[in-house]
Amino acid sequence: MRRKLATDSGVAPSTIKNILYGKSQNPGIVTLKMLCDGLGISLIEFFCTDEFGNLEQELK
Repeated sequence: MRRKLATDSGVAPSTIKNILYGKSQNPGIVTLKMLCDGLGISLIEFFCTDEFGNLEQELK
């Protein structure tokens, strides 16, 4: 799956691995956009989930 996503998105397999295993905890928006393109979803679809919708605000 990682290799196919890397091919489809143009993101290096090592970058995907680092994201999955928590070594890269803050991937950039360009990387996220490329991954979304490879998955065939929009950034809005990616961020419009319960995981993101239920995050507490960092700055108060």
